[in-house]
Amino acid sequence: WEFVCVATCSQRKTFLRMKREKYGYIYRTHLFGNRTVRVTGADNVKQILLGEHRLVSAQWPASVRAILGTETLSNVHGAQHKTKKKVSYFDLSAEGALATGRGLRQVCVQTLNKCILSTKTGKLELGHFGSVQVCDMAPVCTSLHQLPPADLCSFTQQLDLALCVQAEQGMDLQSLNIESLEQLKYTGCVIKETLRINPPVPGGFRVALKTFELNGYQIPKGWNVVYSICDTHDVAEIFPDKEDFQPERFLTDPCADSSRFQYIPFGGGSRMCIGKEFAKVLLKVFLVEVVTKCHWTLLNGPPTMKTGPTVYPEDNLPTKFTSYVHN
Repeated sequence: WEFVCVATCSQRKTFLRMKREKYGYIYRTHLFGNRTVRVTGADNVKQILLGEHRLVSAQWPASVRAILGTETLSNVHGAQHKTKKKVSYFDLSAEGALATGRGLRQVCVQTLNKCILSTKTGKLELGHFGSVQVCDMAPVCTSLHQLPPADLCSFTQQLDLALCVQAEQGMDLQSLNIESLEQLKYTGCVIKETLRINPPVPGGFRVALKTFELNGYQIPKGWNVVYSICDTHDVAEIFPDKEDFQPERFLTDPCADSSRFQYIPFGGGSRMCIGKEFAKVLLKVFLVEVVTKCHWTLLNGPPTMKTGPTVYPEDNLPTKFTSYVHN
């Protein structure tokens, strides 16, 4: 019952670190009434993620399947999964959004509007915020985890650092496009570092299709396999000072072969999140809008983050927005 007994993100990390120290990177446990093997570490997780259809198959708990639906992309297999993934991939790409004839910034802000409409204050207008707004950001965070998963909650915690956007020279922030967003290098580092510390989901579920060996351990056919994104980031050798928020660590790209599965906020293999690129674009546009249009304050200060199953703030993140006054 690891996922049930862990409350806050810090408690979760402490608990899972204790389990690693006691049992190692691969150990047997029991989740949701099923025999389960928990897998951590880049090399081990790599074998699971690349073993889809050969060693393992995606199989989420019955409760998750019931909530998402049996025909959703995460729950279908084989040719049906391949077809749905191909269709959905273009729709969730920046290129697909632009194919509608709308500007990139407009597409992203309209997507944010769909989330914010469920808050107390209503709509985020394209180009400006209201004079003073107080809204409950939790629906935004929850919705963005689904459209597609993106760690907006912890991203908001660190938004002060995103003032770097204004320091990026030569940028026309009112005419955003794919090319201009790519130039916001440090902004991208802020997003990556946030996803490293608090990935959108803690891991993924698989079921063993046959009995196989993983790093000296035998995983029996029919057992559940849970690969841990959080733990894998926590033990990644390429990240020194893991507890510190250091966006600068992503300014230089490490060797692809050594880092590919040490940083997996969107999973990997054939089941990697198909909306990851749109998620990153959406976060960049949101960041630019917030930083350049208004001043914001977390009314309760930095929140305590929880996981259940996605990352969310315990207090629903009440936030005050005040528009900048331009002379």
